[in-house]
Amino acid sequence: MQNTYTHDKVTWIDLENPTREEIVNLMEQHHLHPLVAEELISPTVRPRVDVYPNSLYLILHFPTHKSGDRHAVHEIDFVITKDAIITVHYDTIDALHDFSRVFEVNSILDKHHMGDHSGFVLYHMLRTLYDKLADEMDDMTGNLNAIEIGTFGGNESEMVNEISKTNRVLLEFKRALRFHDKVTQSLESAGREFFGDRFGFYLRSITGDFSRVYSILESHRETLEELRKTNDSMLTTKNNDTIRRLTIMSFVTFPLSLIAGIFGMNTVMPFVSSTNSFYFIVGAMVLTSSIMLAVFWFKKWL
Repeated sequence: MQNTYTHDKVTWIDLENPTREEIVNLMEQHHLHPLVAEELISPTVRPRVDVYPNSLYLILHFPTHKSGDRHAVHEIDFVITKDAIITVHYDTIDALHDFSRVFEVNSILDKHHMGDHSGFVLYHMLRTLYDKLADEMDDMTGNLNAIEIGTFGGNESEMVNEISKTNRVLLEFKRALRFHDKVTQSLESAGREFFGDRFGFYLRSITGDFSRVYSILESHRETLEELRKTNDSMLTTKNNDTIRRLTIMSFVTFPLSLIAGIFGMNTVMPFVSSTNSFYFIVGAMVLTSSIMLAVFWFKKWL
């Protein structure tokens, strides 16, 4: 599916899951390098920046967290010429949809917020994408708060699963964003050469937006790691306390079992023939248990 937007002298062509025929038409209309056209046909594993005589080719991957603990990583290919920008992606991306509405409004109202060449469109587009990531990072703050409340609220066992889910999402985000730093720096260098030194400020701003998102991600990972350690410690303490109580119960019941076993032997026993032997045996059990519990209490094991 192809959508075309025009603002002043700049054209933005957005393709979702393009066909080979659409890519060939773009290559002919905008004189794209054949290597770029071939790359646009299928997804690419690693992000990068390539410089061609009449265009820049940029590949970035943007993670997103969906409802139901689902997450995905979307690839976006950017082909930038002096008067056009082409974006190619293989899934629906909400941030690009939001940007298209802003782009259309600016075109209708004839506002010049987009600048006078395609580099400014790229700048605003990447800022929108990173702002969307920052919003998703802020949403994860609620998950971390819920985990903290559960950890200190006595729900350590339930929090193990929640911590694992959240950690998986943060890990996917880090995996998708780990190359953005080098790519945005390369884009700054290539963009200066392509659009001029005066555009360098905007390219540095893009790197700053990424750094802001990545710092939030690292902060969330550090917070989650501390919560994991705290939860594990509290869960271990609770398990140790349970084991301690069960051990005490075993020590208390062992002498009782021993007494019952001795007096249950099929042989002549003192006191057994007495009419009060039952009460004597029960009293011995109670006395033994009381002495052991008193010792445990004195040792502060209870």
